[in-house]
Amino acid sequence: MPKPFTEAERQQFLAGTHVAVLSVDATGGRPPASVPIWYDYTPGGDILVNTGAGSRKAKLIERAGAVTLVAQREDLPYQYVVVEGTVVQATTPAPQEPREAIAVRYLGKEGGRAFAANMDGASSVLFTIRPDRWLTADFSDEL
Repeated sequence: MPKPFTEAERQQFLAGTHVAVLSVDATGGRPPASVPIWYDYTPGGDILVNTGAGSRKAKLIERAGAVTLVAQREDLPYQYVVVEGTVVQATTPAPQEPREAIAVRYLGKEGGRAFAANMDGASSVLFTIRPDRWLTADFSDEL
């Protein structure tokens, strides 16, 4: 049986660099839309997600007002954090500083700055998501 993370462990895990999967309610009887996504998180704070303002994902997030975000460790020992959260703010266009911070988190300082600079002028939205509920699992003791 996996054990749950402590609050400190889940905060630290989510603050780590993981490509997350974001799920949001879809329309027209379709199942939830789920997409891989970069995000930013500081323990105790909100989750930040940047995406194209005109994308299907952005439109669904704006309509639903709530998402599920899953961050996982894909190597042994398997671990994951699932966060259900409420969208508390949508900022269009996304400010340069958080867009760059998210890119730097995944690509390093030089690559992240270059990536963010290439996105200048693109229509984007920064979603701020308040974590409401958490589900965690740590399979470390099962090895």
